[in-house]
Amino acid sequence: MSEAQHIELNHTAVYASDRHTSAGFLAGILGLEVGAPFGPFLPVDLGNGVTLDYYEKRDEPIQAQHYAFLVREERFDTMIARLEAAGVTYYADPGHRQPGRVNDLFGGRGAYFDDPDGHSMEIMTRPYALP
Repeated sequence: MSEAQHIELNHTAVYASDRHTSAGFLAGILGLEVGAPFGPFLPVDLGNGVTLDYYEKRDEPIQAQHYAFLVREERFDTMIARLEAAGVTYYADPGHRQPGRVNDLFGGRGAYFDDPDGHSMEIMTRPYALP
């Protein structure tokens, strides 16, 4: 067993122009709750021991990042419905060339959408098949 098998991601900071808006947006789409503030951070607990800790950067531009979430198949349609209800366009591809569609990569389904600060969010029901 390699040492890498004992390492788990615990949390990561997500820069936002308004931590409440961005954390609330993602939590709403994924069906999660925003946690209590912890210092300058506002966490969204993903339920697997990992939190996204939203941190406000008001005086600097936000550098867009990519965040991918493995979700259960039975919750995927509900998340798509939440995006539609919020008026958020989702795409089948990361280049945003196939609006309003989902992909079927690796025998699952997936979609990409942007959060309020332009971070590229991805929901997928199957992990990528790695060589």
